[in-house]
Amino acid sequence: MTSSRRRPFCLSAAALVLLTVAGCSSTDAAASITVPSPPPDQAPLCRALHKELPESVAGQDRNDPEPASELTAAWGDAAIVLRCGVPRPERMSDPQAKAVEADGVNWMLEQDAEGPRFTTTYRRTYVEVTMEKRYAHDITPLAELADAVEKTVPARLEVR
Repeated sequence: MTSSRRRPFCLSAAALVLLTVAGCSSTDAAASITVPSPPPDQAPLCRALHKELPESVAGQDRNDPEPASELTAAWGDAAIVLRCGVPRPERMSDPQAKAVEADGVNWMLEQDAEGPRFTTTYRRTYVEVTMEKRYAHDITPLAELADAVEKTVPARLEVR
């Protein structure tokens, strides 16, 4: 009789585990993004940028990713993701690298299967913006972020 009492308990525990896992995998949860580790002199620039970022970009409401950080921001369901203080991309040394200018801020373009990735150039810290494919030919998000970048991340005097 002891075994019959344990069996319902085991089934209940298994059901509880399944419900917990299902609850944690909700599509409404904010996306998980790798938080950059900028040098100590660049982190204050990123914190200042975070405070200036708009509540919506390209019609997408702000929905910051997990883990919460002043170095990251997102709009929509991670349709547009910003990371501040990222390392200098290797591609930036390529004289053939493509770039765009949006409202006074220069960005290097890198394309991949997921969509475009843009990284600021000639700034004291690197700001990266990734976007879904639907923004592949639309610099509207960059233009809407330009004012905040311009205000908080000064231009680099020397060019590397």
